[in-house]
Amino acid sequence: MRLAVAVSLLDLPRCPRGRTIRGIIASTVFVARVPIDPSPPAHHPEENLADMARALVIGGTSLIGRPVVEALLQAGHDVTIIHRSPGTPFGDRVGEAHADRNDPASVRRAVAGQAFDWVFDNVYDWARGTTGDQVRGTLEAVASGLERYVYMSSVAVYPEGGPWSEDAEIVPGTDPNVYAAQKADGERAVFAFAAEHGLAVSTFRPAFVYGPHNPFDREAFFWDRLVAGRPILLPDDGSRTMQWVHADDIARASLAAASMEPAAGEAFNLAGPPVSQRDFVRTLAEVAGVEAELVPVPRETLVAAGGQLMEPPLYFGAYLDVPPLTVTRGKVSERLGVDLRSLHSGMADTFAWYREQQRPAPDTTWEDGVLDQVGAG
Repeated sequence: MRLAVAVSLLDLPRCPRGRTIRGIIASTVFVARVPIDPSPPAHHPEENLADMARALVIGGTSLIGRPVVEALLQAGHDVTIIHRSPGTPFGDRVGEAHADRNDPASVRRAVAGQAFDWVFDNVYDWARGTTGDQVRGTLEAVASGLERYVYMSSVAVYPEGGPWSEDAEIVPGTDPNVYAAQKADGERAVFAFAAEHGLAVSTFRPAFVYGPHNPFDREAFFWDRLVAGRPILLPDDGSRTMQWVHADDIARASLAAASMEPAAGEAFNLAGPPVSQRDFVRTLAEVAGVEAELVPVPRETLVAAGGQLMEPPLYFGAYLDVPPLTVTRGKVSERLGVDLRSLHSGMADTFAWYREQQRPAPDTTWEDGVLDQVGAG
């Protein structure tokens, strides 16, 4: 089978009776049928559907996709990455296809003549958006012979508040938050296609994602300042809560969803316990071995001074000061046997990676102005 995904590896047992076993010898695919037992065994969380899969990973070189690919390779699967620019960190261990995921015709041309067992759809185009129609178009382009489709959504599909379980109603396509609306439309498109064609699909709704290769200025934003002995501006009293999930946990869950029966037709939240902004910064300081100097500043003051959520000057990392949105956490463990690592453990490993990177000193000119304004400079 040829896979498209980026996940942390699970120990996968051999194919259950009655399933198709595929292997690849000298680049030739063979298919063998195992006689079907008239009383098939019950499915258990540890069961998987294949020893070796052909996987297609849509977006396999960044925060979420990269660990999925690493896990697939470690498990011995045959992996192809589809993305726009040539070159991957995996060398000749993976195949490559080049296409714009927002252009289904481009995707169809890129995978012409190939068939995949599992597809992991990890990509959202932040510059242009990715609509539900584009998600469906991609699914149609790769559907031939497909067994599992794993779609990466977001907790943003829920309204503010919570805690929301996976059964809660998700936002409509008219929601003013374009990202939330399009992710929700993407889920609706995936589940509609599955209902029409009998395809096994799963969707994941991760909270804030962290880990090596994070393209967003989140955990690194704070370490840049903490390691340099800089104070951290705290919006109001820092009581707003967030939930986090390590990219490796998303990878493990993605691979489990592709290989286990209980995942078919299901959505899964991926989130650790809620943590306040204040405690989040303290955790980052603790794993870095430093003390956090927190300076509470009224949120209105930060915004009035020009502080931004997503673009510099950021006042509290990238998009980390939004009204709380909380989700329940048990289903992925109960159905797939995937337990998420603690924030402290995951951040400790991420900090070890961070220390190996060559990062420029942060520009703190704007922050210095705010500190002077509130008398903390």
